[in-house]
This record gives sequence, C-alpha cells and structure tokens, in this order.
Amino acid sequence: MTDVAAVVRGTIAPQLDRALAASRANPLPAAPSALRAEPAHSAQLFGRLLGAAIEAAPAVAATPGTGADTTPARPADAPSASRPAADTAADAAADSAAATVIELLDAYRSGTTTPSAVLAALAPHWTSDDVWSDAVLRLVDGAEAAAAESTRRWADDEARPLEGIPFAVKDIIDVAGTIVTSGSLQTGDRVAPADATVVARLRAAGAIPVFTAATTEFACGGPHNARYGAVRNPWDPERWTGGSSTGSGSALAARIVPLALGSDTGGSIRVPSALCGTTGIKPTYGLVPRTGVASLSWTLDHVGPMARSAEDLALALAVIAGSDGEDPTTFTAVPLIEAEPERVEGLRIGVPRGWFTERVDTAVLDAHAAATEQFRALGATLVPIEFDDLESIDAECWTVFYGELAANQEANAATADLFDAGTRARFDVSFLPTAADYLRALRRRPLVQAAMVARMDEAGVDVVLTPGIGATAPRLDDLTMSVDGERFNLHDVIPRNTRLFDYVGFPALMMPAGTAPDGLPVGVQLVARPWDDRLVLSAAAAFQRVTTHHRLVPPSSAVRGLTDQ
Repeated sequence: MTDVAAVVRGTIAPQLDRALAASRANPLPAAPSALRAEPAHSAQLFGRLLGAAIEAAPAVAATPGTGADTTPARPADAPSASRPAADTAADAAADSAAATVIELLDAYRSGTTTPSAVLAALAPHWTSDDVWSDAVLRLVDGAEAAAAESTRRWADDEARPLEGIPFAVKDIIDVAGTIVTSGSLQTGDRVAPADATVVARLRAAGAIPVFTAATTEFACGGPHNARYGAVRNPWDPERWTGGSSTGSGSALAARIVPLALGSDTGGSIRVPSALCGTTGIKPTYGLVPRTGVASLSWTLDHVGPMARSAEDLALALAVIAGSDGEDPTTFTAVPLIEAEPERVEGLRIGVPRGWFTERVDTAVLDAHAAATEQFRALGATLVPIEFDDLESIDAECWTVFYGELAANQEANAATADLFDAGTRARFDVSFLPTAADYLRALRRRPLVQAAMVARMDEAGVDVVLTPGIGATAPRLDDLTMSVDGERFNLHDVIPRNTRLFDYVGFPALMMPAGTAPDGLPVGVQLVARPWDDRLVLSAAAAFQRVTTHHRLVPPSSAVRGLTDQ
C-alpha cells in the first residue's frame, strides 16, 4: 500500500512553492495605479453584471427564509427528457431508485406513487452494506413523518415545488438536531443547532432531508478520511468518487437518493459529478447563501445542488437561491433560474483549447468533441475562444485557498495530529503564503474576472464548453489517475479545469458525456458569465434531452440491486 500521507505531502508542497514563485514574479503595478484591483471591484463588477442579467430575464426578490423560487410551476403534462409525463410517472412508480426529481414529481402528481412509498423503497439502501454505504453517515430524524405530510399534501392538492423529494446533505451543511462533523475528528459529535439556509429552504419547498453524506475532512482532506474511511465509487470500488462532495456524488450515482446538496471550493460539486456520472452545478458566487455551512475558503466557497439531470438542478437551485439576510455575498434579487432546452438554438458556445485540453486523456477529449458536435446539431454555433495566462491564474487560486484555509483552521493547530493525511499536509503548508501573497491574489481576481467577461463579449459567446476532469476516477490504493497511460497524482489532474471558476465565481455545470474504455464515466463542463446560471442549465438540459449519458447506471447501484433480486 502506498504511503498516502507521503504522496500528498510530496505533491502539495511543491505545487504551492511553484504557485507562490509564479505570483511573486508578476507583481501588480506599484501605486499610484489606475487598476481596478481592489477586492471590492469584484462586487462592483458582479453588481453590474447582475443588472444586465435582470434586464435580460425577470428577477424575483428573495424573501429571507424562503429562497427565490423563480421557476414557474411545471405543467402536469410537460415532458421530461423527451418522454411523456405519463411514461415517467409510471417508471417512477415501478422503480423509485431510478427516478429523477422531475419523474418523482410527475408520479406524485399523477397519483401512481406517494412520498411515503418512495421513502419506504429507498430507506433500506441507506443502511445497506453495499459499496454505496460509504456515502451515508447518519439518518436524519423525522423523514417518515415528513413523507406522510407530503403524501397528504399531494392528496389535498397542497403540494409545494419539491413536495416529497428525499435529499442528502453534505456533512459540512447543518441539519437541525443532527450530528454534523465536517468529516473530522476535530469536531467531536457536534449537533447542528439549526438548519443551514439551503436545508431550511428545501424543507420549506417540501423536500425531505434523509441522511448526511460523507465528505473529505473540512471539504479539503484526502480520500482516506481518518474518521469515516474512503468513499468508494459505485462504478468501481477500487476507485474514488472524487472530492469533496464524496457521499453526495456516490449516493446519486448509486440511485439511493435523487437530490443532494454539495459545496464547491475547487471543484467539489463538479468533480464527483464527472467521476460518478451525475450532474451538478456550482452557481454564481453570491447566488446561494452559505449560512450554516462550514467555511473552507470563504471567497472560493459555493453551495449548490447535485442531481442526475440539469432540469432537476434548476428546480432545486431556484428554491435555494437569493439573499437570506445573513450571508453578505448574496443579493436581494436574482435573475430567472430555469432550464429551457429550446434556448440552445442560436446559442453561441465558446470552445477553448490550450489549458483546458492539456493533461486530459483522449477519452475525455473525444467526449468533449462529441458534445460540441451534438450542440452544433441542436442549433448552437461553436466559436473558438481562449483565455489568457491561465497558468498564473491557477497559481493565484492556490494562494487564496491556502491563505483562507490557514485562517479558518489555525485554532486546530494544537490538535493537528487529529487531521487526516490530506488535511494535515495542506494545513502544514497553508501558512507559507505571506499577507502580500494573499492580497496580491485577491487584487488580481477582479482583473481576471473583467478580462474573462471581456473576452466572452469580444467573441460574442454565451457559454463556454470545456472538457471535464482530465481522466477517469483515481485509484484508491495509490491516488493516481491515468492520462493516456501516464500516471499522475490526482492533485495534478482533478482541479485543473474546475478551480479557475471558483476563483472567478462564474457559474459552472458538470454533466456526464460518455464512458472511457475502462468503463468509467467522463464529463464536460459548461460555464457562463456571472448570473447566467440559466444558460448553462438550459444548454445542459437540451443536451440531456437527446443523449442518455446521464441515465447510465453503475454496476453497484440500487437499481441493479433491485434487478438482481
């Protein structure tokens, strides 16, 4: 067995050294300077772009505690993924484990099944000892009573937008009265005093939290969690799910829950989505409140939904978006959030090369190429686009991450031995950036954001389509990934195409786009300007209506388990 701690330390320290050297070699101009490089310029830019997005689509003011439910009610006869509602309702009634959120809502609406019946069908999988059991940490009390209430509401025509939908909650997101540990020995058996805003809003919309899902320690540790162990990938138990929303990705892939909450600081919603064959969105920074969510790196942290289709994501994101009066990064109004597949016709999609296609396996590149052709067939226009200086921007991502990690975890320095190998390695190097290093990275961010928006404007691009993660899921025994036969440590591959968009805060969606020769899923990523979340959702929904990648089921899943019985 490989010495995992040594591998992690040997990768992370040189990585940060290179990042700091690159940043220090390229200082910003000395004062006086006309650069719009104060951190507050990011908020100013996002405010301007929010205004533009609201002009392009209606806005809904968010009432604190209820979210901004900007998605119109879905008609009872609306098709889901090109299938009539009657068909999807019948399928959901026959096999709850295979059903998506929209399919379950169709089934509830038609009366072919009930939330109580779905809960009874799924619950045995949450205490199973199969591969997916790694995903489940603790059951949430009250699920049966909530399902009974949802069943009554459907019968009495009082259903709310997500009535009776079970969902999992990443173990850094508070669920009232439930032990929430951030996957760490440092936290003991901490009981959450109240629901995080996102959990409270999903509950208010009728959804039912059913279990807390595994995470890497504080959303940054290694695959081999010191408290709970590793989360095996349902596609191959010798592979990892990808971090840090490990349990959410595994549970969705295994079909033991149709919806989950995750967080994304360097790709932690999108990575398990790509490696497990599911769909997830990192929303625009400031769209979803982080109140009640453990902070890893507060200017990079995003909270968002994970599911099996873009249409499901749109329903959930509309519920959890908007200011709660607590998170200072959020705004009181948000643009319309929807998944409208028809928008793909005439959409201009930027296709970058360079950085995003380097250190990427041929299977991933092939899936990306096939996706671009599929979008062309759907009526989109493909436009070449490149962004400048991405290597140095990537270096700044590391600097921000480590500076804020040090600030968030310094109180645990005296008990650092309790960290797992991955967290300890990152904690040990997190104090290397100086104050000047950290502030340089923050000052550079608004310049990068403005430059990327300007490049998209110049090219007339609505969204950008990149390859997803550069290879299929890493091996758990040595933490490596294979790129065309060459093995890399997972840290050199996984965050390369995702972390940039946490730094700039743009909305980014990951969805499955095929399988590699090893039988494991690969993905593609859609990115848009801030507040254009509906464009990535709509483009993904259009893609998923004419493809079946998101419907593929891993060999270890509740669906296969039911089939085998």
